Formats: sequence, structure tokens, C-alpha cells
Amino acid sequence: MEVPINRSRFEVLLTGTSSDSHVWNLAYMHLFIQELGHDVRNLGCCVPDDLLLREAVRLEPDLVVMSTVNGHGLADGARAVRLLRRELLLRDVPIVIGGKLGIAGSDRAKDTQALLAAGFTAVFGDTDIDLLLFEAFLENSVSVRVGN
Repeated sequence: MEVPINRSRFEVLLTGTSSDSHVWNLAYMHLFIQELGHDVRNLGCCVPDDLLLREAVRLEPDLVVMSTVNGHGLADGARAVRLLRRELLLRDVPIVIGGKLGIAGSDRAKDTQALLAAGFTAVFGDTDIDLLLFEAFLENSVSVRVGN
């Protein structure tokens, strides 16, 4: 059951994965989410799983967004989300991942299913359509949470 929130903005925790040293994707997503009207806390790149867990518990975000472009999102993301889901305070927080999730030759449908099974709420790839789907996800999530 969704907890009503009397605002139309999310507190979003944005993070890179532990092995991803790219920052432009995080800068872009930070601005993108902010322009949609949400508050963003950006942990940056190469975020160790234990730091992500500590900050997520401390900040109590409405949404956690992991962004990756190095092709290791499947392994890094699955490990991180399992750790986050073990924390009682984070069990119901939507957690999404997007970007380049696998390396050449990976099976996107299979990777998506594995990430959903690991505990992600939604999985987005690295195409323009995925960005539009992410925007729709945010819009629908705000509507559901405000509408209760």
C-alpha cells in the first residue's frame, strides 16, 4: 500500500554503481529529474554499496535511481539492490536502474528480468525511448502517491 504524500515532488537519491566512474550520465539525470520538479541528492560515481545503503537509510528518499553506462549494471545493480532490500526502511521504496546494463552480447530481456527479480521496481535501458519511459514512470508514481 502506498503511503500518501502531500506534495507533487519526490526526494530522489541518484547514484552511480560501484564500478562505474562515468559522471556525465549522473549530471544529465540530475538535471533531467530536477527539471521534472523533483529534489535530487546525487551521490556521484563509483559509490560503494555500503555507502549507498547508509545514505539511503539516512536520507529516506521517495525514490532511488541508479544510473550506469559502463555495461556492468546487471552485476553491480543486482548486488546493490539486494543489499538495499534487506533494510526494512527501504523495502517499499521504489528503486530503479537505467543505462547500459550489460556488455556486448547480453540479452536485454533476460537482464531486465534478472534485475527485477533482484528487487528493482523498474529497469530502463539507454535509449531515448527508455528516457521517455522513465519520465512516464516518474509522472505516474507522483500521481499514484499524491492521489491516495
